[in-house]
Amino acid sequence: MLITAIGVSLLLQNVGQLNAVFGPSPQKMPALLPNWQLIRVSLPSSGGSRDVVVGLIDAMIIVTSAALMIMLEYLIFRTKLGTAMRAVSFDFDAAALMGIPVDRIVSFTFVLGSSLAAAAGFLYALKYPGLNQPAHTTWVLLGLKAFVAAVIGGIGNVRGAVLGGFVIAFVEQFGSFYISPNYRDVYVFALLIAILLIRPSGILGSTLQEKV
Repeated sequence: MLITAIGVSLLLQNVGQLNAVFGPSPQKMPALLPNWQLIRVSLPSSGGSRDVVVGLIDAMIIVTSAALMIMLEYLIFRTKLGTAMRAVSFDFDAAALMGIPVDRIVSFTFVLGSSLAAAAGFLYALKYPGLNQPAHTTWVLLGLKAFVAAVIGGIGNVRGAVLGGFVIAFVEQFGSFYISPNYRDVYVFALLIAILLIRPSGILGSTLQEKV
């Protein structure tokens, strides 16, 4: 299923470059909200002091992301559909024997994940309005970093994925702020290597013990 998902993603990326769809030329996201300045904080750095500005769009992104994470947490742990999703992820055959429509649950999970990815892309475009073609390195790196966040937090753990996202964000931003902005991606993937060496199951992941 993983190979199939990667193949479909490559297909969608390249189809999106056709002139009849999105085209290969960069586009610009229209300004939907005025980016009013809400907070300004001066922080010391190696080259003097720098100002960190929090605007209206930043606040809206934070609030929307928090709302989506809370809704996802509620769906997975407080609804019958979420219980079915967790059961299918634990054991396909046992879930099917209990009457759970496995294929429908898998399809819904893919739709849900794609919808959340679309919401993330929309929020990213609000912050950085320059939109490149679908197969651009920017989008590929964002997808990789989302996967890195899940691995760092713990695969299969929603709270861990959220924590992993915050961790790589702090490492990337503080590293580029205090060390060098030229190695933003290096900081993230170096952290991934360190986590895999020290705690392969992730920060909040649990190691499964198999009986032989």
